[in-house]
Amino acid sequence: MSATPEIAKARVRELLLRAADRAGLEVRRRGRGVRRTLTEVLEHYAALGVAPATLVDVGVAAGTPVLYDAFPHARRLLVEPLREWEPTLRDLVAAAPAGSAYELCAAGPQPGELEIGVHRVLACSSMVGDRAGDGADVERRVVPVRRLDDVVAAHGLDDGRPVVLKADVEGAELEVLKGAPATLERTQLVLLEVSLFALNPGGAQLAEVVGWMAEHGWAVADLYDGHVRPLDGQLAQIDIAFTREDGPLRADHRYARPEQADALYRSWGL
Repeated sequence: MSATPEIAKARVRELLLRAADRAGLEVRRRGRGVRRTLTEVLEHYAALGVAPATLVDVGVAAGTPVLYDAFPHARRLLVEPLREWEPTLRDLVAAAPAGSAYELCAAGPQPGELEIGVHRVLACSSMVGDRAGDGADVERRVVPVRRLDDVVAAHGLDDGRPVVLKADVEGAELEVLKGAPATLERTQLVLLEVSLFALNPGGAQLAEVVGWMAEHGWAVADLYDGHVRPLDGQLAQIDIAFTREDGPLRADHRYARPEQADALYRSWGL
């Protein structure tokens, strides 16, 4: 029995995908598959109405230009504990809209001081524990800690207008968020880098982060970027976008409108 047209198309598609894979290429349908990058995620949510007046970037390092470019008119509040990045912070604020600012501190649940391990790769430094197993020396350094809500207020950014919050802090994500209840109340989108292993002993892992966010009214909205560990190729970290469970982006739990579903099923030959 000859194959149906649908089966024949599927076989051709599989052969093409295998050929592309052997050539080191990845093929996907634009606009139909999962979003793989922060650029795609931000473009999508901007189209759905996310429009922050303020971007809060915690764990800035060299900056997050994709985030700034996605919302070029939003003020920036940059929070970073390592003094090595201060020239970069100055430049980023100088290039940002009026009202932008930076704060040289760690963000935590209570104000004070803490000892941070400064890794040879500065972006791998963490306030919850040194990266496990890589043999890199770290410098012990005491840095100031401030609640994120206090930093926001100190710079006059607690004005009730919407926020997009990004935190890339090597396992200390929940420590940041515990000091930001007021800021989270007006946040439209939270962007977190989350670990699947205890890369920094004492740091929060994916299940704990997702659970804490769910308890505080946030739902996973998108997964993107991420990387595997050299040890064995397992996924080590992934970036997650969260939206409010009670917000407009989760008001409708349907998969599709009837006409969209019909068009999709027809594209499958059904």
